[in-house]
Amino acid sequence: MAPQLCGLESKDRDADQGQVAHTKVHHNPAMEVPMSFRIIGLDPAPFQHLYGLSDAELVAHGAKRYVADKKPGFPDRVEMRDGEPGETFLLLNHVCQPASTPYRATHAIFVREGATDTYAEVGRVPEVMRVRLLSLRAYDADGMMLDADVVDGTQVEPVIERLLANPGVSYIHAHNAKRGCYSGRIERA
Repeated sequence: MAPQLCGLESKDRDADQGQVAHTKVHHNPAMEVPMSFRIIGLDPAPFQHLYGLSDAELVAHGAKRYVADKKPGFPDRVEMRDGEPGETFLLLNHVCQPASTPYRATHAIFVREGATDTYAEVGRVPEVMRVRLLSLRAYDADGMMLDADVVDGTQVEPVIERLLANPGVSYIHAHNAKRGCYSGRIERA
């Protein structure tokens, strides 16, 4: 079983066993109302040279291959979906905030080996975010953090709208709140 690095961010734990209590989130896409934001996954191009490398070659690039053994648990940051058991994923470090500011940041992410289609949807929160506790970090055009909040993924839209209501905010980065893994970029549509 893979370590819980950037996968399921459960809100509940069994106090006696320390086991994650998987909470099923019911979401009705028909109830979604178009909103003024777009969520964008990562461009696959920077990762494609890693697809198909041997495990030893991946180690030389600071990456490690995993085979998904559960869902959720392996969140792909390109296609913005949880992997299906049996799919292969690369765990690697990613510069999620490249700005030359005190907020420059890198962290571990999963990328599905072979992912090619970048997620980019207006007004729709992908299920990979819905089932997790999120940390939203709002940045200005220079990469300085102006505001931040923590929210359950099932309740994220009002927080996105509140953060984007500040005219100084250029974009928001979503991270899994517990482990800190970068999840995706949110901007005005």
